[in-house]
Amino acid sequence: MERLTKINKRVNFSEAIRAFVVATGVVCAATVSASSSAVAAETFTNPIIPGGYPDPSICRVGEDFYIANSSFEYFPGLPIHHSKDLVNWELIGHGLHRRDQVNGEVNLVDVQSDGGIHAPSLRCKDGKYYLITTNVYSPKASGEPTQMVNFVITADHPEGPWSEPHVIDGAPGIDPDLFFNDDGGVWYLGNHAPADAAYPGEGEIWLQRLDPETWQLIGERHFLWRGALKRAIWAEGPHLYKHDGRYYLLVAEGGTSFNHAVTIAVSDELTGPYEGNERNPILTSRHLSYDNWVNSTGHADLVELDDGRWYMVALGIRNDEERRSNMGRETHLIPVEWEREPYWWKEKKYLWPVAAPKTGRVERKTPLPFSGKNQQARLAFTDHFTSPKLGVEWTFRRMPAVDAYSLSARRGFLRLQTQQTVPSARARVAQLGIKQTETAFQFTARTEFEASQSETEAGISIFQKDNHYLNATVRKTAEKYVLNVTLANRGEPEILVSEALPGYSGELEWRINSATGIYSISYRLSANSEWSLLHQVPSNLLLSQYYTGAHIGFYTSSNGAETNDFMDIDWVNFQARPSAE
Repeated sequence: MERLTKINKRVNFSEAIRAFVVATGVVCAATVSASSSAVAAETFTNPIIPGGYPDPSICRVGEDFYIANSSFEYFPGLPIHHSKDLVNWELIGHGLHRRDQVNGEVNLVDVQSDGGIHAPSLRCKDGKYYLITTNVYSPKASGEPTQMVNFVITADHPEGPWSEPHVIDGAPGIDPDLFFNDDGGVWYLGNHAPADAAYPGEGEIWLQRLDPETWQLIGERHFLWRGALKRAIWAEGPHLYKHDGRYYLLVAEGGTSFNHAVTIAVSDELTGPYEGNERNPILTSRHLSYDNWVNSTGHADLVELDDGRWYMVALGIRNDEERRSNMGRETHLIPVEWEREPYWWKEKKYLWPVAAPKTGRVERKTPLPFSGKNQQARLAFTDHFTSPKLGVEWTFRRMPAVDAYSLSARRGFLRLQTQQTVPSARARVAQLGIKQTETAFQFTARTEFEASQSETEAGISIFQKDNHYLNATVRKTAEKYVLNVTLANRGEPEILVSEALPGYSGELEWRINSATGIYSISYRLSANSEWSLLHQVPSNLLLSQYYTGAHIGFYTSSNGAETNDFMDIDWVNFQARPSAE
């Protein structure tokens, strides 16, 4: 029987791939969990980490590169990617990967949408890895202020395990950074709203020594810079570097939309005063057409290679659909060159980083950092749930309950336990998925679900947050099973279609085709039956399109009733098609 199950899985997977080839013209291998194809020689394609991976922070350790990103309310949090060549990245783990890390002062249990983990900084010193970041939590009680909990976690290896959070008391603001000075001092770099702000949204970068034994701030607090772009709001995301015998302060400004930008200042002393680059910003798309292929570029970090070359990683939003994309903010790579000011009349001529020195913007195609090490486009993902551990690609909306899922209850299946909560609730919900990494894709899956009571439902989901999601579910009513498609778009969820499901015996195959601005949802009762189109939804209605990015996966709920129901997921396959060059 077990052998027959494995054969059926292989047949279903193959059929899913053939269907996608017919629908989209994508050709890929059917025998591996993540297929690859080389792009044009001697160039790479941005983004280097597709999908909702914003606020990148990069760290080099010898020949290895690591990037950490924001994760907001999702668990596990703080994704960490590894690369040997800056263009091929593998997700190797998460900084927040245990329940005990996120059920205290750091809270991912009932955190609000768009809250949670913001803008990490990843650093390595003397073989130890440090992740410093902010947990943004708004209390449920109205009128209480939002809590900004800044904390550090440490590890001996970037893939983990990572320590419990070390909360830094008395540290206002968000987006902290750690700076290890030449004299052995450890410094905390943060931002806040100054008491004497000249305009709403003005930010200020501050610096203070940090005791790495107690993780407490010590000594005098130094106020460094309020940014370069007056009235552009929110000087944030600071990073410090020492280069050319001076200290350089890199800052994100202008918010996270079209006016986003990267600016820089320099000082002869760590504690300032800092002088801004007269040519700021050094990276932005605010001067380009709204229809440029990528917009909202900003929030950057710099890395030096062992041969003296420099690169920048920064977020940006692809202009795939109405000047946005449902992938949200993604990680891009930009070459950097340092140039000395040419002004003969200046006594002190600073050295400044120049991002994308030939074009001044994030390019879709850029020469490879390392010749001959071609980029491999990861276009496919499949999971048959044969591993004893859930793959690192899967994330939940908030920290799941202990019994939320199981890989051992039924061999070769992921069992997702039905919860009482619904996506619109600020609570744990039985909803997990993988990142949408391209606008055009096909997602297929096979599920088994039988409800013991009315109103319990289970199926597939494209979700971003509690008021932006699309669910297609089997739902039990008093007399029958029905197929529902439910959309939430900045308001209360709406059932777009509800149709009877005659002949349903507990098994269902699902398919989502995404192309030309439409999510097409189809189903069939078995691998031997024809696909039936359930509904089509314009993709620009689904999500806010730019902040956290979409996840595609599964959802089940009893809609408030107590239940022991569950959904078994047999296999899943995601096939993507790259955006037009």
